Amino acid sequence: MDVTLLGASGFVGRALVAALRARGDRVRTVSLRDPEAAASATAGSDAVVNLAGATLAARWSQARLREIERSRVDLPHAYIDALARLPAPPRVYVSASAVGYYGCSRSATFDETSSPGDDFLARVCAGWEREATRAGALGMRVAILRTGLVLGRGGGALARLLPIFRAGVGGIVADGEQWYSWIHLDDAIGLYLLALDGFAGTLNATAPEPVTNRAFTRALGAALHRPTPFPVPAFALRLILGDGAMLLTDGQRVLPRAALAAGYTFRYPTLELALSSLV
Repeated sequence: MDVTLLGASGFVGRALVAALRARGDRVRTVSLRDPEAAASATAGSDAVVNLAGATLAARWSQARLREIERSRVDLPHAYIDALARLPAPPRVYVSASAVGYYGCSRSATFDETSSPGDDFLARVCAGWEREATRAGALGMRVAILRTGLVLGRGGGALARLLPIFRAGVGGIVADGEQWYSWIHLDDAIGLYLLALDGFAGTLNATAPEPVTNRAFTRALGAALHRPTPFPVPAFALRLILGDGAMLLTDGQRVLPRAALAAGYTFRYPTLELALSSLV
């Protein structure tokens, strides 16, 4: 398969490039910053995977919010418009999204049939997915992955957490009762391959057993044989990250029902298995 990958320089993108090449696929790594040029570079591909998007792990200023939305909604819109002008668009369009689509809740459980939330990130995810579904009008099979907290070596959240926890100064965030819907990087890649190879529709790219922040903190401390005595107050995170603190202080309990129904077997269904493989 000839795959065009947008956003290949990111944590998941690098792993997906390696996985595709390992199984013999040809991979074109293309920037989405210029949608017209990206579409031209896509010509002749069998499939597109769009992982592009400005980082969320920064203080949410007004300029950052505009860039988050532009990178996930405006640029894909222009890219799909440009693909429509190709003589023969690719046959498959796979797009990232995020579990932020569902909004935040301490009590609800979400699956792929759940309605979107109404906060900033939920609205961005809904727009992100709306642009992806436009590829269907071009005759492309469309798959969307709503990804949770990806755990893996060499990047992502774990790379930022490990030095803190190894130093013995980790702790719960806020009250620790917010849900973290996580996934091992290997399973995230497995679900992207499932989407490329035939799945159509929406997949929650999360492990079958989400955990609270309190349980996550205890599990990571136990995996590292370190205490976790220092809680991080919500107000301190808001001072540092602004509204972006919601990524750590709020959460959602998301289940991968579509992936399980499609027959996907998770290599790391529990957090303990995932952390033991990583730390």
